[in-house]
Order: sequence, then C-alpha cells, then structure tokens
Amino acid sequence: MNILFLTLNVFENIEMHNIYSDLMKEFAEQGHRPYIVTPRERKMGEQTELVKFALYSILKVRIGNINNVSFLEKGISTITLSRYFYRAVKRYLGGITFDLILYSTPPITLADPIKKLKKYFNCKTYLMLKDIFPQNAVDLKLFSKKSLIYRYFRNVEKKLYAVSDYIGCMSQANVDYILKHNPELNSKIVEICPNSIKVIDMRIETEERNEIRKKYGLPLDKKIFIYGGNLGRPQGIPFLIQCLNSQKDNHNTFFFVVGDGTEFGKLEEFFQRVHPKNMKLMKRLPKADYDCIVAACDIGMIFLDHHFTIPNFPSRLLAYMQAGVPVLACTDQNTDIGKVIVEGGFGWWCESNHVSKFNKIVQQILTQDLKRLKQNAFEQLAKHYDVKESCQTILKKMEHT
Repeated sequence: MNILFLTLNVFENIEMHNIYSDLMKEFAEQGHRPYIVTPRERKMGEQTELVKFALYSILKVRIGNINNVSFLEKGISTITLSRYFYRAVKRYLGGITFDLILYSTPPITLADPIKKLKKYFNCKTYLMLKDIFPQNAVDLKLFSKKSLIYRYFRNVEKKLYAVSDYIGCMSQANVDYILKHNPELNSKIVEICPNSIKVIDMRIETEERNEIRKKYGLPLDKKIFIYGGNLGRPQGIPFLIQCLNSQKDNHNTFFFVVGDGTEFGKLEEFFQRVHPKNMKLMKRLPKADYDCIVAACDIGMIFLDHHFTIPNFPSRLLAYMQAGVPVLACTDQNTDIGKVIVEGGFGWWCESNHVSKFNKIVQQILTQDLKRLKQNAFEQLAKHYDVKESCQTILKKMEHT
C-alpha cells in the first residue's frame, strides 16, 4: 500500500538509524511504498522538491525557519507549516492513491491538512503520539492554562485527535493520560505503539571499548556515566548540574555529557567555573560517532524536569539499550520510563529533585557487577522495541478497516 508520512524531522534518505527512518525502511522492505513529507527551511535557499528512490519518495517542502530562530519566528513557521505541507502534497502527490496517512507530534498543527488530505485521498489516519502539547509547555511554565495561547493550542490538539482514526502512544502511561484528559475519545482507537528501531547489536568487546575511550580522552579504569542528546528545558538541566556538582570529587566515576540545546550554556558555565577533573562536556556528535561512544561507556543517563505532569518517554533510551548499557533515569513521577527500566532489570530510577537519592544510586552502581544488567538491556530492546513490531501494530489496524 501507499503510505503518506508527514514529519518535522529532516529526511535525506531512510538509511539514517532513528525511530522514523527505521519505520519507513521497514514498511518499504515489507513491500509498501512510503512517501515522506519533510520540511526544508527557507534559510537553506532551496525550493520544494520531490525526490524519488527505488522503494520510497521524499517530498522536501520549503517552509519558514524553525531551528535556531526566535520563539516568535518559530511559532509563526510552525503554524504556517500545515498550509505549505497541504499545498505541496496536492501539487506533487495528488494523483497517487494513498491507503494510510501517518504523522507524529510534534507538531500538533497538522490537524487541518490531515483532515483535508484524509477526505481527498479517502484513507485512514494514524497519529504516532510522541509529545503532548500544549500541556508540556504549561509544565515548563512557558505559559499558563488561563492564557489565550493555551486555549488556542488545546483546541488544535483536540482537532488532531478527532481527525485521527488511530492513536499510537509510547507507553501505557501515555495511553492512560490521553484517555483521562480527552474522555471524548474512544478507548479502542488508542493503543501502545512505542518508540522502536531496527535492532542492531552495538555491544563491543573490551579492546574496542578501550580504543574508543582513548580516542575521546576518557579514562580506562573508571565507570563512565554518559548523558547524550538534547540539552533543553525539558531535560531539567539545573538538576543535572546539581548532580554533577555533587559528584565532582568522586574519583571512582567519570561523567561524560555530550549534546546540544538551549541549556548547553548553563552546563558550559558550570564546567568553566568548577573545572571538574572527573567530567567532560562535548557538543553534539554525528550519530554514528555518538553510538560508538555510548557502547564504550558503562551507564546511560536520562533526565527529565520533575515538574512534568505528562508522561514523556525519551527515545534516547533505545540508543543505550542497543549498546547493552544499563540506564539511570532521573525523572518526574508521571512518566513510566523508570518503571520500564527497573522492571526490565536493566537500571535504576529516582525522582529528578533528590540529589541525595541520585548519589545513593551512584554509590550502589559502583559496587555492582553490571554484566546481567547489560544483557537485560539488549534483550528488552529486542523483545519490546523492535521496529518490526511497531510496523505490524500499525498494519493490523489497516487489516480491520
């Protein structure tokens, strides 16, 4: 069947290894034809373009600027994005018969074009819910529930759910949250469709691990805790800094932070002020290099702001699991990612406002043999987060229509 996938993620091809490209590749390998609609920011200086490959096509749509711009410009570009997407699909793909429209959050502003395209192509729609907005912005105190901007986006959010024939959520906590706060939804259309990837064994032997550590100036004789990915407000960077500060004199550990984001400057200021000898801060790396570094470390860390009332489930967990790396999650109480990690036997959890509990877990880790936890991490990935399963979850809905 022909699948139309609308996303904010930038696609050049489907050979990248992430939750969306792996899903598109799996559909293609199963004989389906994905048509990926991806943004091309105006500052790139290129026009809208349809690129055809043997098993799939990518429609690169010229839109406004979204990344590394002011909040106002980003907001305007996000709102107008839907109009550009709709026009481009009608112009370049209007003659194709689509069986399914796939899309994810963010953004939620695709509700109107999804509704129009659903009617135009007379097909089913499936929302992959990766972000619950505008509530996440309220949790981060970007605006209040009493504001006009909240009421506007909450209305848009409800429209997106209403136009979706099916909603796939990242975890059970997400399913429960959506149904509780949107009682008008039929519970039968909401299901678990987790973040998933093509299962690749990224585990490495000691000799390779040591070579990678030498390459990046990491110690060979210490347990290395790595935090990788986005460094923004959702990650609760002030708490991460508190945790790092509390460990700056622990000579048995080494903390490696690699990533980028709006809060990177706060971490940079901490490193420049404190000069911790058992820590290293590095800007974002190419994904292939980052995956190698993760495999050479001992513990992967996940941080989320403790004010969150929505159940986030960061996809960075999968990078740790494919490398066979146990995970220490410091989050709010509403996400179930900590429960998944602890019950899966591959890590630890504490609330992201208790530095003393973080320190207690670190000391516990230093006395543990991690061999079984490493094995559990990879086994849980293969069992629950294989992209083949997500693909089948979506296709099963099409079989019953």
